[in-house]
Amino acid sequence: MTLHSRHASAALRAMTESDPALAALALWCRHRDDAALCGPAETRGSDIFYGPAFAGLPLHEQIGLAGHHVLHASLEHSARMADMALRLGDRFDADHWAIACDAIVNEAILAAGHALPRPALTLSGLLAALGVPDDGNTALAAWDCERLYHRLSQAPQSADAARRHARAQEFRRDLHPDAGEEAQSGGGPPPDRAEWRAHLARALAAGQAAGFGLGMIGHRLADLPRPRTPWEVLLRRILARATLPRPRPNPFRPSRSWLAQSASALDQGYPLPPWQSRLRGHRDQPRLVVALDSSGSIPPEALRLLMAEVTGIARRVQGALHLLVFDEAVRIDCVLDPAQALQTLRTLELPQGGGTDFAPVLARATALVPSALVILSDMDGPTGTAAAPRFPVIWASPQPEPPAAPFGQVLSLAR
Repeated sequence: MTLHSRHASAALRAMTESDPALAALALWCRHRDDAALCGPAETRGSDIFYGPAFAGLPLHEQIGLAGHHVLHASLEHSARMADMALRLGDRFDADHWAIACDAIVNEAILAAGHALPRPALTLSGLLAALGVPDDGNTALAAWDCERLYHRLSQAPQSADAARRHARAQEFRRDLHPDAGEEAQSGGGPPPDRAEWRAHLARALAAGQAAGFGLGMIGHRLADLPRPRTPWEVLLRRILARATLPRPRPNPFRPSRSWLAQSASALDQGYPLPPWQSRLRGHRDQPRLVVALDSSGSIPPEALRLLMAEVTGIARRVQGALHLLVFDEAVRIDCVLDPAQALQTLRTLELPQGGGTDFAPVLARATALVPSALVILSDMDGPTGTAAAPRFPVIWASPQPEPPAAPFGQVLSLAR
């Protein structure tokens, strides 16, 4: 394995004239040759490895393929892949992630005016295979790899269609979560994620000033890496705060400090200090209420992930879990055993059809006096004229950009 690629030297030199933005980003990647590589090239973190097959491609395809892997590194796809794997555990599918990333990167490379070896997996082609409407101009601005990955993983039919389409386009996974120890030697430490964002911003600005290449479409890329807190983390924080025991004052028992101050005052003939109540522990069992909109379009995988988070918190705090299934009225009202909640949901027959009205379910939830209420819905319905509840309300929506809620906090399950 060489310290700098000879296979990619001609393509990287030509890239300086054909695309200033990609050429600037390529300077921050480490380019290596790997004679044992089966495919033309692979990305591992900030390292790009080129195999013998890369040298056999025409120069214009070499430039596009090198740009493909430079974008993988610049958009932090390997690091984000590792984050998603840590987030989902055994449920993570590396092929789905690679399909999502390749589709976005290839679409960007072609839109920037470069060529790729045919056939090539593209975002527009993948969306067409999934039956997702796309006018051909907004796909790059609408989809990032996290959202596209969840779209592929949330329904078995979408996953099967994506795999079939990827196989037809001769897809081969060329993305790995890290570079490994051997790739780290001889090139210095790779840029961290904050540095990559700075490099990316400067490179896109230079490309836009040049007037061609990646710089002309960079403003349309929704996949630019941005710091985001996963919705699972936000949900845990909100529910953890809602279920924390809060001591309350006991008006019938004095605090120990008041007793000591009173004894000292009586001994010295001073007036008694102001009354201080002793605090008593919160003995009420936490209750989490989950309201499921049966008329909404909640994907099964999103429902399973959210219920896993809620039931996990209910088990940890030894709390009660109450399920309300509703449309225009509350249709199912039952208590769930946190240990059996996911299995119960799999066998639960949900009502179909009907409109959505949040007023009845909010009234029922208020009567239960919960520690927190989680509403799974597309948020399309009236909430009535009632004031905001005194307990935390979390709106969980499958939409990537949910509408604003009249109260509470909104979480998007699409990322």
